[in-house]
Amino acid sequence: MLYRLMKYVLLGPLLRLFWPAKVSGLENIPDSGGAILASNHLAVADSFFMPLRVRRRVTFPAKQEYFTERGVKGRLKKWFFSGVGQFPIDRSGGSAAQAALDTAIRLVREGHLLGIYPEGTRSPDGRLYKGKTGVARIALESRAPVVPVAMIGTEKVNPIGSRMWRPRKLEIRFGRPLDFSRYEGLSGDRFVERSITDEIMYALMELSGQEYVDIYAAKAKELLAAEEAGVRSAVPAQARARDADRLPETKAG
Repeated sequence: MLYRLMKYVLLGPLLRLFWPAKVSGLENIPDSGGAILASNHLAVADSFFMPLRVRRRVTFPAKQEYFTERGVKGRLKKWFFSGVGQFPIDRSGGSAAQAALDTAIRLVREGHLLGIYPEGTRSPDGRLYKGKTGVARIALESRAPVVPVAMIGTEKVNPIGSRMWRPRKLEIRFGRPLDFSRYEGLSGDRFVERSITDEIMYALMELSGQEYVDIYAAKAKELLAAEEAGVRSAVPAQARARDADRLPETKAG
């Protein structure tokens, strides 16, 4: 009920008004049955704009923190994300990651449209990063097609760190479904799952026009953070060196 209310009455009309989008390839989404919408990920706004243009309901996994925050704000977040059909995932790894995969597989088997970001997190710089193999496991276990989705321009609407969204024209491209039935029975084979994931990422690269980087986005964020920390630490060191140059020399004796 809340999903339809947000999509058609409260939020959807505003998003369509201020962020018009050119949409292509909607005919590639199955009219019924389970399917996986595998999208690139440029901004938080992706999870709002893409489902808005899809006739069927799209269910996304969402980080657990959205459901566990305390206070009034936390309760509102939990109510909102639960109401629009998102389910929490624990990203701490191990059994928690497997539980999230099991939930996603069950939903697709039950005939739902699952929205997923194979990169695992937002791109830090607009490029397309290496996909995680969870999407392949879901596709193999559910025997569902994978529809690649390219979001274009959302990083300009909702740049990382921004609090206000900026009016921009967007483009959303839905590619042709990818069928992995030739790998039936090979779920759990890490080479097969990597091959499937790479095929999905190649389709996303072609569809979006993004430059591809063969490392995980999370690792890229770590490298950027380390680089920024190094720059910040170098500035005080340079200042100290300049100050030392200004001090008069002292000689003993």
